[in-house]
Amino acid sequence: MKFLDLCKVYIRSGAGGGGCVSFRREKYIEYGGPDGGDGGGGGSVWAEAVDGLNTLIDFRYQQHFFAKNGQPGMGRQRTGKDGDDIVLRVPVGTQIMDEDQETLLVDMAELGQRVELARGGNGGFGNLHFKSATNQAPRRANAGQDGVERTLWLRLKLIADVGLLGLPNAGKSTFLAATSNARPKIADYPFTTLHPNLGVVGVDNTEFVVADIPGLIEGASEGRGLGDVFLGHVERCAVLLHLVDGTSETVAEDYRTIITELEKYGGDLAEKPRITVLNKVDALDEEERASALKKLKKASGGDVMMMSGVAGEGVTEVLRALRGQIDEDRLRYRPVEEAAPWQP
Repeated sequence: MKFLDLCKVYIRSGAGGGGCVSFRREKYIEYGGPDGGDGGGGGSVWAEAVDGLNTLIDFRYQQHFFAKNGQPGMGRQRTGKDGDDIVLRVPVGTQIMDEDQETLLVDMAELGQRVELARGGNGGFGNLHFKSATNQAPRRANAGQDGVERTLWLRLKLIADVGLLGLPNAGKSTFLAATSNARPKIADYPFTTLHPNLGVVGVDNTEFVVADIPGLIEGASEGRGLGDVFLGHVERCAVLLHLVDGTSETVAEDYRTIITELEKYGGDLAEKPRITVLNKVDALDEEERASALKKLKKASGGDVMMMSGVAGEGVTEVLRALRGQIDEDRLRYRPVEEAAPWQP
């Protein structure tokens, strides 16, 4: 399944059915009176956050969503049938924006959340509705109300607890593959990750979700490389994991490049809790480790951890540090299996 996180859709609610002008005509009944029914209401357009989706790819093949119109009223006081609603099923974390791509209408951040995007038109009154003591044979009825037509943008921001940051080939995908069942593409050239990947990571009987986004380069905020469009997927994360390639000759510069792009992106992303890790230490000897660690500590001004995603060195300590930054209500605990009684 391909990944898509931004798309445009066109929606239109159903129009209401018109009221009916009708009179009761039966043998031996001289004054039958009006009996025109009301028109049915038009269908509405809804959006619902559902489970099991992490892409908007379905909206690439269908962009138009039109609800059914209400049926007109009929004689014998029969009301027209209401039009059927239509539901846009979107992944949790989808933001629905107006046509200008700036006005946020609703943020579908909770599973099962349901919101009405366009309300169907009301059905018109039949002539039975206008009957009165002074107007016993009304010959007018109301037309149904028109539906609402609008253009919307859907933008997906994945729901994850930890977001991975770093330059291309910093080892983000390797870390995700080593700690979860996710299988992102891994190769020895930059930009092997072209779209975000999610993985469920477990440590100490707890689980949390990690999001791996394509690597950032200097000038990403200006559109270089893959740009910073994927940074939206780590906005909802509780903590960021910044991986720095320990085999690079410019460790401090690599760190500052990512921090600069976070600050240019804006929002609260640069202020989020962040754990800095010197990665790929399995390729360094003791002297090289100490030198790279000293440079990175000086550049970050804080604590720095060391890890090797390939060799598994320091991975558990990093996972425990991440777990400590995540609120308890976001963690998922594995059920503890009781040992079965011994049997011969």
